[in-house]
Amino acid sequence: MKTRDLAEHVTELRRRLGTRRSIRRTVVAPGLELSTAAVPDGTDIELDLVLESIFEGVVVSGQIIAPWRGECRRCLGAVEGVVVADLREIFEVTPTEGETWPLTGDEIDLEPIVRDAVLLALPLAPLCDEACRGPAPEAFPAVADDAVADASVAPPVRDPRWAALDDLDLGD
Repeated sequence: MKTRDLAEHVTELRRRLGTRRSIRRTVVAPGLELSTAAVPDGTDIELDLVLESIFEGVVVSGQIIAPWRGECRRCLGAVEGVVVADLREIFEVTPTEGETWPLTGDEIDLEPIVRDAVLLALPLAPLCDEACRGPAPEAFPAVADDAVADASVAPPVRDPRWAALDDLDLGD
């Protein structure tokens, strides 16, 4: 998603501690997807952020709003929604591995934090509706009921390679 829209110059901001600057911007960020949900390529992502100068760094806080699409985990039908990711990250001159982000020179790169926030907020197992029962609950019930079992359906054919296990006696 390399884009100059997500690089912020912070020289003026860092000259006085506690100085704040708002950022409201729409960006396009391709490649934001998980196996179950994705932000469609070419879709606008809304940033509503505040940059605040602190000693040795900058705090970035706010929200990121992005539409997403995926498949229902039960019926595999199309499902879509909007993800709202809250953000609070620190950029420091000497970052702590895994806790803060690097502040190099006169700018900060918001791309990795935007990417991480959106990907972490995408649903891992989306549902089209909380009441979704699957593709055809009458034809494919989730729970087998012996009283409903169709006698005309033959039992599945066993794999002959497992036949030796039939002779095992594991005792009681």
